[in-house]
Amino acid sequence: MKRQTWLILLAVVALAVLPLLIHWNRGGEGKFSGTDDQAEKVITQIQPGYRPWFHSIWKPPSVEIASLLFALQAALGAGVLGYYFGLVRGRSQARKRTPDSAPH
Repeated sequence: MKRQTWLILLAVVALAVLPLLIHWNRGGEGKFSGTDDQAEKVITQIQPGYRPWFHSIWKPPSVEIASLLFALQAALGAGVLGYYFGLVRGRSQARKRTPDSAPH
């Protein structure tokens, strides 16, 4: 493989592994919490009597279901973005291949 391919592969592995190592070295309990959980902890520290304005309409029955829904949402978003970028690139390439018919 080319040197550039190895560097990209190394960067991808580093992006996957480094956050786990950083979390573990900071005394992480092995559980990642979301920003909603972190925000709730900070708010209750600042104002112990705080009550949320509203609650979720539906709460997933388990953490696994919530993760599945999040992954499906991410996949759908990636699909839409991929389709859009592919469409734009295809149109751009079609314009380059089509000779300009306007006289100069």
